[in-house]
Amino acid sequence: MNYEIDLPCILCDKSSRSRIHEGCEARMRENLEALPGLYRALAGALQPGRRGDGGRPSTRTAPIPANETALDLRARGGIEGVVGGWARDLCERESWTIPAYQSIEAVIDWSCKILVTNLRVICDEHPAVREMADEIRQVTRQARALVTGERAPRRVSVQCSTPDCSGILRVTLDTAGERCQRCDTQYGHSEVLRLPLADRRAAA
Repeated sequence: MNYEIDLPCILCDKSSRSRIHEGCEARMRENLEALPGLYRALAGALQPGRRGDGGRPSTRTAPIPANETALDLRARGGIEGVVGGWARDLCERESWTIPAYQSIEAVIDWSCKILVTNLRVICDEHPAVREMADEIRQVTRQARALVTGERAPRRVSVQCSTPDCSGILRVTLDTAGERCQRCDTQYGHSEVLRLPLADRRAAA
């Protein structure tokens, strides 16, 4: 679907001649294709917690049995909840049969495959594609950070520029865009990075 005039990309708010930039669609595809492998790799992040000196468990408290974030991502409602929910939403919209997979891994594999296969249609037509892209990006980043040991991007607090609005937005350098929850003003990537830093007392 091409616009006759330039309008904001649904995902990044930059001027675009299509509903969603090719680059934005490609990043969404990359995240979906990475999630099944990241889900399996997270099994290696389920390491027992350590307490005390020399790596020996402390006698005062029992060690945490596993990385809780990795457990959450591998449990129902984690990665499965994100991609499975959007895949089921797509199937219901198109009146497609939803397979009754029992394992979490099978649901993730199927969900990512059907979303990737229909990504062009999703980008052209789905009314909640921005929310879908945001959730998929966030869960992919979280899983990748646990698997690779990368630290999450540092977030800073910026002040909404709408007159008489005291809204605070928490953004990173790679934030695609952000909406002020107080006045509902939508900012694109470049716009949100130009917002002034929020006063520390207001951001607290």
